[in-house]
Amino acid sequence: MGASQSARTEHEFQDLADRTGFSLEQIGNLNKRFRQLSKNEQTLSRQDLASISALDNNPLRAQIINAFFDKRNLRQNEVGTVQVIGFEEFLMVMSHFRPAAMHITEEEREKLRREKLRFVFNMHDTDSDGTITLEEYRRAVEELLSKAGTIGQETAKAIADAAMLEVASTTRGKMEPDEFYEGITFENFLQILKTLDIETRMHVRFLNMDTATMRCGK
Repeated sequence: MGASQSARTEHEFQDLADRTGFSLEQIGNLNKRFRQLSKNEQTLSRQDLASISALDNNPLRAQIINAFFDKRNLRQNEVGTVQVIGFEEFLMVMSHFRPAAMHITEEEREKLRREKLRFVFNMHDTDSDGTITLEEYRRAVEELLSKAGTIGQETAKAIADAAMLEVASTTRGKMEPDEFYEGITFENFLQILKTLDIETRMHVRFLNMDTATMRCGK
């Protein structure tokens, strides 16, 4: 019975390894952390992630937690959210933070980069309409700046508005004063962040695991 269960688990882990790029050892470690967070339940809730003390002072706390329950990040090819996730869904989200393997083609590296940036884009496209609107962008900037405790809400709003106009000029050129800017599409987002080294920035340390060290050998 024990051997059968072990073989089944190994088979399931191998399937997950093929789909996410994590090694069997990494998946085993992530499974242990999942069970710690879920208190050995089969599913993980927002409340479970909200209990992580390392997230308390993170200005992106809400966005990080929501990202784990966003269907767009679970590779389900649909929009919306779920109330709880199992280990497989947890692993799918975590795979966005995995560094690229050492020996991959430029095409594979670019695909991985796009997936990571899509994940970041989704965190700010809160209504899942494919565009980060001025209001969504303003809300994100206000939250980041106001939680820093150094400026007021009105100042944060003004900074957000100015930043969005700068984005508009970058993606569309000079705009007339009465022209309405609908927002940032994913292609705009790629253009804006084309020089960003996403590999050095997308790490997860709040799970008491540093994904910067989780490089796959493939």
